[in-house]
Amino acid sequence: AEHRELIPPESRMMLEGVIRMADMTAGDVMVAAPRMDLLDIESDYDDVLHLVIDTGHSRFPVYEGSRENIIGILLAKDLLRYLFLDKKKRAQFNVHDMLRPAVFVPESKRLNELLRDFRSNRNHLAMVIDEFGNTAGLITIEDVLEEIVGEIEDEFDEADHDNSVYTLADGTHRVAGDAPIASVNEAFGTAFSEAEFDTIGGLVAHQFG
Repeated sequence: AEHRELIPPESRMMLEGVIRMADMTAGDVMVAAPRMDLLDIESDYDDVLHLVIDTGHSRFPVYEGSRENIIGILLAKDLLRYLFLDKKKRAQFNVHDMLRPAVFVPESKRLNELLRDFRSNRNHLAMVIDEFGNTAGLITIEDVLEEIVGEIEDEFDEADHDNSVYTLADGTHRVAGDAPIASVNEAFGTAFSEAEFDTIGGLVAHQFG
């Protein structure tokens, strides 16, 4: 259809993403547990506020005791009610009072089923557990949609990652020539040396002579 100019390339890539998504699971696209930004149930208001500002997330899993023990989800917008309170009233802040229920899904959950669940229960984040019941990671509705439309950048992504590494709708990646080698290594788990070159463009140009 694209070859006959019945649909544009962007539509073809999205259709491929939909088909590909049917064979993918939550474990394929989740944020792994070591990379999750979590909140301790014992955190005070200032600690919570700093984490929200530093990460730019809108939802946070909350744990009690150990990171494995996720007991609920905190929405950043729920903090607004405390913003203009005096210090005495703010000292009464309790994360537990604002917890939303956490949703748990297995690693084997199909993405198309998960997207349907996200839409029906009006939930945007789920905790992913492995076959032993341990926390494997988390997944958001944005993670699922990105498998169809490609990377969804927001103002926080741009500030944190300099927009140098893009994930396209067909699953491939585009890397800007001025992307720091450190960023490329972090994104792809590579180990390119930073001794001679600062950017991936410099390294590639050298390799091609």
